[in-house]
Amino acid sequence: MGTSLEKLRAEPILATARRLQERIGARFPDRGLYRVASELVELIEEVEASPVTAHGRLRMVRFWSRVLMAAIVAATVVLIVLAIKDSAMDAPDETAEWLPLIESGINDLVFAAIAVWFLWSVPERLQRQAALELLFRTRSLAHIVDMHHLTKDPERLRSTFRRTGASADPLELTPDQLEHYLDYCSELLSLVAKAAALCAEESQDSVVLDTVSTIETLTVGMSREIWQKISILNEARKEY
Repeated sequence: MGTSLEKLRAEPILATARRLQERIGARFPDRGLYRVASELVELIEEVEASPVTAHGRLRMVRFWSRVLMAAIVAATVVLIVLAIKDSAMDAPDETAEWLPLIESGINDLVFAAIAVWFLWSVPERLQRQAALELLFRTRSLAHIVDMHHLTKDPERLRSTFRRTGASADPLELTPDQLEHYLDYCSELLSLVAKAAALCAEESQDSVVLDTVSTIETLTVGMSREIWQKISILNEARKEY
């Protein structure tokens, strides 16, 4: 029997994101990173309420699609049986006269098969569309977080650093503040990856799973860059 530890749930992720938003707001209430944290909370709330994770809604769509499939199959069978009975009662004398009847029967079967296939794929296609829309927004949010730490270069805290005319604006952050800022960026990227994984929690769609894997790889690479900056910061502290 499965346990809750075997399944990623939206509630703990959302609670962690809200807590991180509060922590960022306490230290950097006027910076854009706080707004990014707020957007992440809103995104996770949308994931929680979307058809991707709303299992009851998805089950209802799947149920009605199966009901319609059964109705189409039953109607097709009834029509074919009635056509066979009518043909048996008024059987054409010539073989060529059977061709229109056979063609009509084949057309009915083809159209019924297309309708059944369409209805069978409706729940999965709806889930894929909703998941991909959320995943594209998640990937964009990861890039936004990356942009926020892009100019936060701890090398500029070294005593040997010399500004040029093309240098970025001063950091206006102490080493301790910069470390907190970079750490928050890393945590945001981790939660972005968790939000992406949540989109695929109930999916076996290869496109969705590949997109989630791409986002996870992306956020890991971005986090690695942040921790390299933190390592440089620890070295620069000695000279600050």
